[in-house]
Amino acid sequence: MSEIEIATPRKDPAGMLSNHVTSVIEVSVFGRRGIHIIYPTEYSTGVLIFPLGGTHICNHKQPVFSRHFITFWHHLRYVPLLSALTFSRWRGFDAQARALGNFVGGAARWFPISRRRIDHDLVRVFPNMRRAERMKLCHKIGHNMGQTLFEIYHCAEFQTRQDNFSVSGPGLEALEAAHAAGKGAIIVSGHFGQWEAIRAVLKASGMETGAVYRPQTNRHYQRRLLAGIEAGGVPIIATGKIGTKALVRHLRNGGFIAILLDEKSGTGERMPFLGHDALTSLAAARLALKYDIPMVPAYGTRVDGGSDFAVDFEAPIPPSDAHTMTQAFNDSLSARILDKPDQWYWMLRRWNDM
Repeated sequence: MSEIEIATPRKDPAGMLSNHVTSVIEVSVFGRRGIHIIYPTEYSTGVLIFPLGGTHICNHKQPVFSRHFITFWHHLRYVPLLSALTFSRWRGFDAQARALGNFVGGAARWFPISRRRIDHDLVRVFPNMRRAERMKLCHKIGHNMGQTLFEIYHCAEFQTRQDNFSVSGPGLEALEAAHAAGKGAIIVSGHFGQWEAIRAVLKASGMETGAVYRPQTNRHYQRRLLAGIEAGGVPIIATGKIGTKALVRHLRNGGFIAILLDEKSGTGERMPFLGHDALTSLAAARLALKYDIPMVPAYGTRVDGGSDFAVDFEAPIPPSDAHTMTQAFNDSLSARILDKPDQWYWMLRRWNDM
């Protein structure tokens, strides 16, 4: 059995919780068998475990949080960002973006948890960089993160700022050709610069592009981010088996989809990224090969830390095999990051568990 695996349904032991449980099932938790009591939402979000053959209750190792506490925790974590957004809401779009950039930049530089996460991977990639330089870079990274977040939160307005985008690269012609032929396409990028600028350019060109995203655990971030991403183009497809089916259907119907490939994939392969092996998903390349559609790397690079963007569509990655194509993208993104390290989102924990 796996670490946590559901086995056969069981009856409520001694009828102790018959009026309050949703289901009672036998489980194995790290090799120990027991009875798993699942409560309905109006009572609790937690569980209890009764060891088989015993008469006492063994509490779960994780704390049993009530719905009210989880709601409070979501509110509490969102307060700093909400305060920063509220403080500057009377300003113009660019000024608000800069204000949030300054706030997040300060947090990245001075808040110990975020600073350690960023600095840990900076040392890995730039081992000869002095600490003082890394700390300045932490602030710049946070500043770009804050501006990017504001622009995503207000993506509907961001989409209208086409005068701020300069577009180049042979990949755009390849996408226009695929669109004219009724074929789908996969645009691959990373958490670099402002990735939503790519979809803004495509949408303005009549090639609306959906996106794959990973749902957030905090309800407030989830609500705001999802609304912003949807304003950039549909469909928005969550990761997972159901999302994969929707993605395949969209591509087969001639749709465009944007995928950020720089997140760690538990089912991916070890591949060099920024000079170190990282678990990387081959899904995008496999789909491109299976449905004979172009896989185009694209980047929205922020110009001089401001509100202008150089949107570059690189030539489609030549079809070969999934591993070679994905490595070509890793090399492309790595080159961008090494050139402008302040524009990548260094909090992805890209090399964890390696």
